[in-house]
Amino acid sequence: MSRIGKQELQIPEKTTVTLMNGSITVTGPLGTLSKNVRDDVLIKISDGKVTFEPKADSILVRALWGTYASHVKNMILGVNTPFQKKLILEGVGFKADVKGTDLVLALGFSHPVIVKIPEGLNVTTEKGLVTVSGINKELVGEFTASTRALKKPEPYKGKGFRYDNEVIRRKQGKKTA
Repeated sequence: MSRIGKQELQIPEKTTVTLMNGSITVTGPLGTLSKNVRDDVLIKISDGKVTFEPKADSILVRALWGTYASHVKNMILGVNTPFQKKLILEGVGFKADVKGTDLVLALGFSHPVIVKIPEGLNVTTEKGLVTVSGINKELVGEFTASTRALKKPEPYKGKGFRYDNEVIRRKQGKKTA
């Protein structure tokens, strides 16, 4: 039994949840999110609540039960308050800058690294800090992870991208005689 799938989700004021033609749509003050769903899980929307119920007892359906509940919960949260992730860029000469719809990074390579910012995301940069925010939790996490993968933090000096709450295990390095 899915603990997440059994929970009823409350729909806040100024937010609507609709299910049509295998697609669930959540509309709120910040925008609209839509996701295709399979018909293996019964989704009921009534009295300001969303409930989920599996139609069969198979491994796939039980997995989808909790997954769909989490997706809808994140969609409801996202259209009311945006999700936000922060990356800290450490290293001498490392810079991040937003130019139009591109994130321009100087990461110690012989060329600048240019990353397209997806539609629906807001990216801001300050000195050594890149903030990614948006209503779609998956998109925010995916863009942040792909940006971090361009220059992961190394264990000796900690240079590279790291999340704001991430702790890098440091190594000692060579000892001088």
